[in-house]
Parts: sequence; C-alpha cells; structure tokens
Amino acid sequence: LIGAANAFTHGAHRSLRAAPLRAATLPGPLAEAPDVGMLPDCPPTIWNSGFDDVVGERDGGGELLECPLEISATDYFGPSEGPNKDAASITAKKDEIMAKLQEHGCVWFKDMELTKSPEGFRSFYDALGLDLCLDPIHTSGLRKMISKKDGIYEEVNKPTLRGHYIGLHQESTHVKTSTYGAFVCFQGATIEGGEFLVADGARILRDLDPAVLQRIYENKVRISVSNLDFDFLAATGPLKQPLMNFFQDLIAKAVAPKFDMELEMLWGSDGKPYRLQAVEPPMSPVNRHPKTGMPVWFCNIHNHARYLRDNRPCTVPEVGMTDVYYGDLSGIPKEDLEHIDEVSRKHIVRVPMQPGDIIFVDNYRMLHGRDIFKGDRFHAVAWFGEQTDANGQKVAVERKQGNMLNEMLNNYVENAF
Repeated sequence: LIGAANAFTHGAHRSLRAAPLRAATLPGPLAEAPDVGMLPDCPPTIWNSGFDDVVGERDGGGELLECPLEISATDYFGPSEGPNKDAASITAKKDEIMAKLQEHGCVWFKDMELTKSPEGFRSFYDALGLDLCLDPIHTSGLRKMISKKDGIYEEVNKPTLRGHYIGLHQESTHVKTSTYGAFVCFQGATIEGGEFLVADGARILRDLDPAVLQRIYENKVRISVSNLDFDFLAATGPLKQPLMNFFQDLIAKAVAPKFDMELEMLWGSDGKPYRLQAVEPPMSPVNRHPKTGMPVWFCNIHNHARYLRDNRPCTVPEVGMTDVYYGDLSGIPKEDLEHIDEVSRKHIVRVPMQPGDIIFVDNYRMLHGRDIFKGDRFHAVAWFGEQTDANGQKVAVERKQGNMLNEMLNNYVENAF
C-alpha cells in the first residue's frame, strides 16, 4: 500500500505520462469512452473468517490449478486487428476469462498490443464489463491517479522508492477490499529489476506450519499504518499528558476519519512512549473467498511487519513505516514472522512484464508486490469493486470523488520523500 509519486526524469515523464491526460484519440466507440467522473468507492471487505478448525479446513481443500495462468493474446484472441476489433475479441470471451480468473486466481496476458497505451488499457477492462472503483486507501494520497478519466492509478515507480522492496499484500484494509485488480506495464525498468510479484494466498495458507497458523489465527492481527513521533513532549513537564491527550484527540477526530480505515490512535505500541501510531482494528489473517468459499491467507503481514522490512531493502521514511502486532498489541514472535516470510517467498512468482502485459488478479485470493529496480519504470493499475446482495445480484456501491484530499497528500508525499 505504499504510495506512488512522480517516477521519471522530466523528459521521460512528459513522453510517457502525457497520454492519460489527452482526450482519447482511438477510432469508433473507444473515442467516446465516457469520463468515469465520480468513481464508486471501494466496496466493504467481505469477512467470512470464522473457523472451528482453521488448520483442518485449509488442509481439506481441493487441487489448486496453475497460478498465474499465462495466456498469449495472439494464440487466445488471434492476431491484433486494431483497437476496436481487439476489444471486441475480449468482450466475446469475457465470461470465459472471468471463469479462468476464479479458477486460477491470476491471469497473465502476454503479447498484448491493445494495452500498450492508457486508452487501450481502459478499453481492456471496459470490454470485460468490470466496475471501476477507488483504491481502498484513495484518500490517503498514497496512490496517485495518472488518469482520473479512466480510473488508472500509478504503481510505485517513484525514483526515491526504486530501492524499496514491496512485500506481498492484498489491496485491502479491515474496512475495504477491491474485488479485482488489473496491473499493466507501459515501460519496464530501463536498467534492471522491478519485476512484479504475485503469490497465491491459498498456497501460502496450505504451507504454513500448523502451530504458527493456529497461533496467529487465534490471536488475530492489528496493523499500524503510520508513525508520528512527538519526542519534544518529553521536555514539557506537567504539560506532557495534556498535550499527549490533545494530539491524540486531534488526530483521531480530524485526520484518521479521512482514511476510512477505523484507525485507533495509540501511544507507545512499539515501546516508544512518544510515538503515536495509527492502528487498524483486530482482524483475522485467514478469510474465505467470497465466491468460492476457499480458505485463503488474507493478511498483509509480509509487507507491513517492521521486523521483515528492517531486514530487506526499505527506503520509506519513519512516518510511513508500518508494523503488525497480535490483536492485543503484543509482539508477534520473530520466529513466526521469519516462517511466514519463508513460506510467502516460496510461493512468489516473479513476472518480468513487457509493455502491454497485464496481470489480472482476484484480489481476495492473490497477493502482489514489486522488487527493487534501477532506471525508470512505468506500470499502472486499475481497481474494480463488485458487491452482491443476499440473492447474488450486483448492487451499486457508494460513489465519491475524494480527489482533493488525495491530491493534497500526494503533493506532500512527493515533496517529503
């Protein structure tokens, strides 16, 4: 969930980033693609995480198919015949594609001509009939929109984060979760690295040591998403406690609600008495897939655990550092964190995406990340939200813009990092 800001030198930035801001120039219906305007909010997280025997149920699952499923566009859709016909070919197979996604969890589309531009990327997900939504933490400003018209966010391409390894995570919070995500490559890293990482949450869950799994499931997890240090309070004498109460109350009431994450502002959770942390509520690290019922590892601990971040390339400033605790805010044993890291890395598939390639993920099942890189890199992502009622019928999700706060915080992020 690390945010993105400007990723290139000014020359490369202008040449690659101009496209999303132009009016669409594709012929036919694509030229008339409507502005998405006020995007639907990311839908609420669907929790179905009560297990009488979490170890036994995860061990009782069926066979897991190839993941990711690789599809060559030229073999599957036929040779490219221009944007409109290519989009029509996708529409003709949309039910089959969505079925493959549910079966495999992730589809890697290769050799795509259509999606080498932002307009073509938009036509890809329009052809599939997917419902765009905001990123779960849109208002945090950590994900910059490169094309508001098309609902496209920039991935983490910012030069100051080239050396930052992004661990495995779902695009989710305790409150909100995207149903699907589509990641596109417009330009791979110009020197080296930057491979996209995916891992199957069902496979990770099945490989976890039973004792580690039982322990973390029973204790639940709480994720701290930010550190605010007020070390000057140590010298304020009798004013210390009133000031601590003031800052805690101020941030809890004025800032935390903007993030839509049910954050609780807590002092000293990591042992530093003057550090105020924004902490999500306790949540299960295991969930059932909302459509298939499959138990999956549904936890961002691989990306957010401070112990793991401190032992791999990390260039995030302290204010953006995260951590993961048990539900009672006690520490998770480092041996358990190391085991979770080992199992997670075992199931990572490194995807050397080429321009036009798309990684289409079921966000409830798949975790994603990104390796460090050198040079310039331009990848993007769009998120899709789907909600159903008790009868399985789609229902509308709340629409909201939220761009003012997003842009304001993006400006801060770009200047501060």
